Amino acid sequence: MEILFEDDSLIVCYKDAGLATQTKAVGQPDMESELSNYLKSKGEKPEIHVVHRLDQPVEGVMVFAKNQQVASALSKQITDHTFTKKYYAVISRESFPDEGELVDYLVKDNRTNLSKVVKESDPRAKKATLQYHVVDAWDDKKLLDIKLHTGRHHQIRIQLASRTAPILGDVKYGGISTGRNLALCSHYIGFKHPVTGEPVEFEVKPKGEDFIDSKLFA
Repeated sequence: MEILFEDDSLIVCYKDAGLATQTKAVGQPDMESELSNYLKSKGEKPEIHVVHRLDQPVEGVMVFAKNQQVASALSKQITDHTFTKKYYAVISRESFPDEGELVDYLVKDNRTNLSKVVKESDPRAKKATLQYHVVDAWDDKKLLDIKLHTGRHHQIRIQLASRTAPILGDVKYGGISTGRNLALCSHYIGFKHPVTGEPVEFEVKPKGEDFIDSKLFA
C-alpha cells in the first residue's frame, strides 16, 4: 500500500487495480480494511471512512477520512462539485474526437451491476457529465485525460462505451480483452483540506501495462 499523504484527519493513497475500495465479502481484502489494519499497527484508532470509490479493476489516487466530521466535509465538497477528480483512460478508436464534453442520463441495473444510457425523461435517470481531451495517441489507441463532473456508477466506462469507444480491457462494456485490468486510472484529486482549508492536490502515474506505450509516461 502506497501512502502519499497522511495527517490526523485523512490519508491519501494509491489503490492498486484489482483491489476493492470496500467489500462485505469475508476474507477478501479491500482498501478500507487495509487502511484500518495499517492504523492499528501504528497504535492509532482503526477508524476509516470511505468518501469516494474506485471500481475494483481501476487504479489510482484516493482519499480516506479518519473521522466522521472530516468524511462529511469531504463528501460535501464532492456534492458541491468543488472536489476535482481526473482520470486517464486508453480507448481503441482512432476516429474519436480530440476533445469534448459528454452529457448523458444513466440508470444502474442492480441485477447486473451495469449502467446504461437512457432518455432524460426516464424517471430513474441521473445526469452524468465529463470533459476530456486526447493527450497521446499510438497505433489505434488514444489516451484521454478526463475531468469528471459527476460521480455516477461506471460513468466513464458507459459514457465512452456508448460512443463505441470502450476502455481497453473493459469487457463488461464491450472493450477488447487484454487479460489485464481495464486501462483506467484516477490520476489526480484536488480539494480543500477539511481542517486547514488549504487547497491540496495529489497526482500519480498509472502503473497498468496498457499505459506503458504512451510517451507521456516514458
